[in-house]
Amino acid sequence: MFERLGDRLDGVLKRFRQRGVITEKMLDEGLREVRRALLEADVNFRVARDFLERVRTRALGEDVLKSVRPGDQIVKIVHDELVALLGEAVPEPFEAAVPPTVIMLVGLQGSGKTTTAAKLGRRLAKEGREGRGRRPALVACDPYRPAAADQLEALAGRVGVPLLARPSGTDMAELASGALDEARRGGVTHLLLDMAGRLQADEALMDELRRVKAAVGPHEVLLVADGMTGQEAVRIAEGFHAAVGLTGVVLTKMDGDARGGAALSIYGVLGVPIRFVGTGERPEDLTLFDPERMAGRILQMGDIVGLVERARQTVDLGETERLQKKLLARKGGFDLGDFLVSIQQIQKMGPLKGLLKMMPGIDARMLDQADVDPRRMRHLEAIILSMTPEERRRPQILDGSRRKRVAKGSGRPLREVNRLLKQFREMRKMMKQMGKLMPHMQQQMQQQMLGGGGPGDFGRLIG
Repeated sequence: MFERLGDRLDGVLKRFRQRGVITEKMLDEGLREVRRALLEADVNFRVARDFLERVRTRALGEDVLKSVRPGDQIVKIVHDELVALLGEAVPEPFEAAVPPTVIMLVGLQGSGKTTTAAKLGRRLAKEGREGRGRRPALVACDPYRPAAADQLEALAGRVGVPLLARPSGTDMAELASGALDEARRGGVTHLLLDMAGRLQADEALMDELRRVKAAVGPHEVLLVADGMTGQEAVRIAEGFHAAVGLTGVVLTKMDGDARGGAALSIYGVLGVPIRFVGTGERPEDLTLFDPERMAGRILQMGDIVGLVERARQTVDLGETERLQKKLLARKGGFDLGDFLVSIQQIQKMGPLKGLLKMMPGIDARMLDQADVDPRRMRHLEAIILSMTPEERRRPQILDGSRRKRVAKGSGRPLREVNRLLKQFREMRKMMKQMGKLMPHMQQQMQQQMLGGGGPGDFGRLIG
């Protein structure tokens, strides 16, 4: 997502940063390249034109011309205007004064409505388990598509969210009304309506959606749009917005080679905020949209907040805390069994390459040059799983014959087994050194905070 656009913008902004003085001619040349990059990303041409005009006006202002580093100022201006272009940050909660909160999910066939409904239900259910009192339920409001209800039922079971029963042979408005009555009786707090779609937005579909809206009075009407379709997604959004009045957009398939035109155009054209972004097929691959974080990712500044949020959604925090204590323990410390758990925790967060993209300073060129094999983690997992529990606790007993057995059992070459054990020994040695250093570091930090030591003391400690 946004890789090509990010590379183009990064190239232009780097040239700005390298200049001690930026003339109006240099600025115009750079902005022409930015314009080409935006149009290639399938951004609406009016949106791109207005964006560049705002950047140029601000860049030629007095504050920038008098600044010491005008290139850095221009980077900040581009970032700020990208944030404005992407829209406002809308709080997630979807809370109605009187439950249940009714959320209609609309869109064309194949855009990912059913999967998104399950993902959103999972997200709300997880927050309910964390003590926020949320009890979501899903409803299949599609009496036309074969097996639509069966698909949603399978996904509902996977994410642990109830699917409300529906009578057969009814239309969408009757389905929604019946489900709302059942939700009120059952104490449901959030009712997610997976509406029927069409291959294209026709008037018959819009009429049905209007009747559903009149029947249940939804608090949220979210359009689920395929992020791969670029400006076509904006045209589709215009049609749904005119018919039922959208309150937000969910862009799906943004983990692929989506150019980003939809994300950069929807708010500018419609004034409707993007609420969520789908970044994969897994139930947890639904990210709350934040314009500032997204602008940072476009400009290859990373997205640490998003990385932390993904970890919170997928990682067992209790297990992570236990591993941290073992890492720094002087006795009975980190072993290969713990290393296996840490590998499995990382895999839950998604593909390693996707995680690296969220780190500041990591751009697409660096990832292309790096050897990031998505199978590597599974190979390590297979090697460790081929060891006995005793071998994981005491890897020093893995002699030549045991290593050959592990290699054969895991289906990996012997050299990979040897490399894993060598790297693990080095890592554990480093962790033991950190464990010895930690009390001294804490003491030094306390002294610094209390004014009891100079900066040289800490330098001698680690030198």
